[in-house]
Amino acid sequence: MCLKSFSAVIMSIAAFLVCSPAAAETSLNIMLKPYLAKYGLPALAAAVVKNGNTVASGASGVRRSGEDVVVRTGDRFHIGSDTKAFTALLAGMLVEQGNLKWTTTVADVFPELKDRMDPRLRRATLEQLLSHTSGIAPDNEEFTRLLGRSYEQQDGGNLDELRYWLVKAWAGQPPASEPGAKFAYSNMGYTLAGAMIERRAAMTWEELMFKKIFQPLGLRSAGLGPQSSLGKTDAAVGHKIVKGKPKPMLAGPYGDIPPVIGPAGIAHMSVLDFAKWAGWNAGEGKRGPHIVKPETLKKLHTPVVSMPAKKSAPGTPSQGRYGLGWGEVHPNWAPHPVLYHGGSNGMNLAKIWVDPKEDFAIVIMTNIGTEKADEGLEALASALYSRFGKKHSPGEGLESGRESPDSQSARE
Repeated sequence: MCLKSFSAVIMSIAAFLVCSPAAAETSLNIMLKPYLAKYGLPALAAAVVKNGNTVASGASGVRRSGEDVVVRTGDRFHIGSDTKAFTALLAGMLVEQGNLKWTTTVADVFPELKDRMDPRLRRATLEQLLSHTSGIAPDNEEFTRLLGRSYEQQDGGNLDELRYWLVKAWAGQPPASEPGAKFAYSNMGYTLAGAMIERRAAMTWEELMFKKIFQPLGLRSAGLGPQSSLGKTDAAVGHKIVKGKPKPMLAGPYGDIPPVIGPAGIAHMSVLDFAKWAGWNAGEGKRGPHIVKPETLKKLHTPVVSMPAKKSAPGTPSQGRYGLGWGEVHPNWAPHPVLYHGGSNGMNLAKIWVDPKEDFAIVIMTNIGTEKADEGLEALASALYSRFGKKHSPGEGLESGRESPDSQSARE
């Protein structure tokens, strides 16, 4: 074959691959638009993943209320407590390396603090911290007070040192229950787990997130803290409702939760990278990069405790079951339980549903954290599953509009 003919063949193959319906990705832009006005959302982004491939994605709305900068699928959104699954994955890496065990206690890692620790806190294990069964109380007044004091520390240390200060300051706090007794959603518990990871890895949690997860998985848009840059609207900035109107919250001291509790929820990324993360988890080790063994990933996904059904703020899990950084719910649109988490720093909201049985996932993000936004993301998840998920008859799963008796819908 002559060079000219060979080149023509190659061009034809390339054109086929680009234009082939199998290679096409469905745009969700038009589908998302009606949700903005209905649920009071400045911006909305979503993606659907099958077998590790993003088959549909889209973004609609504006980065900042009152301005006309249109949001794109490459724009960064805050994921709040969805960060917890990343922290749990770091713990799994250290367990595989032998630097930690799931049964390692707080006192094992910080023996110099043992005498000042509440006896029950000494016995709390890494696995219990990651499953919210350590006995540490949910966020309370003392937790809020210490977060305020974290801004006042003048030692000039790095975040791992500031985190250690928080561990010392918290050490004497009496837990709400015995370790392993029951579920209690605790951001302090995840911060403590992050400090344990830092001590044994001899590296800050922030460095570990980039070097061990973001970079290997190719999450190029991923970062920590406010999703926009100081002085710029270069991301879908978060919003609070002030006097009945959405107020943009720019990067700065109040653009996110305090960085000292980063392991509990300060990551951000684009919806496309969030989808990549979801697809990697849905594969449970079938696809690279193999940064942990499949059995470790499976352990993180496996529920260990039931969550009592209750009304909670958007981004806080309240029913179903919980594993290590992942919840499990049975939404009325799915034929079986799926992995789930929600995340919010009060100004943003992100949700992720992962179905390893079908190698399928849905991710949705918005830049406001209201209860109405929560309703909108739930409604959109149902619509996306109806369009892209496994087709099933009512006999296979739950009847439309009904909830399972034990975990109901995927509401946090």
